Amino acid sequence: MGGDDLPGSRKLSSADLSLLLLALLSEAPAHGYELIRKLEERSKGFYAPSPGMIYPALTYLEEIGHAAVTQEGNRKLYGATAAGRAHLAAHRAQADVMLEALERIGRRMEGVREAFAGVQDSDPAAPDELHEARHAIKHALMRKRGCGAEEAKRIAAILRRAAAEIGGPNS
Repeated sequence: MGGDDLPGSRKLSSADLSLLLLALLSEAPAHGYELIRKLEERSKGFYAPSPGMIYPALTYLEEIGHAAVTQEGNRKLYGATAAGRAHLAAHRAQADVMLEALERIGRRMEGVREAFAGVQDSDPAAPDELHEARHAIKHALMRKRGCGAEEAKRIAAILRRAAAEIGGPNS
């Protein structure tokens, strides 16, 4: 993973996802849906890979000997093998960075959700308007990514004024 956060939208490469799954399986054996839930919980809902991503990755881990499967009725319980743990040990730093990134993004998202909690109490349409306004700001900032110092200062001043106005006189 390059950079501080997950690359792209909410996708990981198959190698990164396999390493994350191996890290989770080294903690405790799990079913595929449990692994989806664990990733979703760690990221506070930001990252929840589909079964179409998880199961092929688990099959791959099994095929290369990094995971073993125990059949429990019609469900499969996956666990890390000794070879899988050795591979994880060799790539532990990368796995930890990805897990920490998921948790950090989750904390940020939780903060955003908390900031907007209760907005709809006074006006049912307010969340939609607020959502549209937040997206407009996000897209405007994305278009200005990499701008010069003067433009960055101008944008920062606008955002500070907006924050002050949103916060009101007692902020």
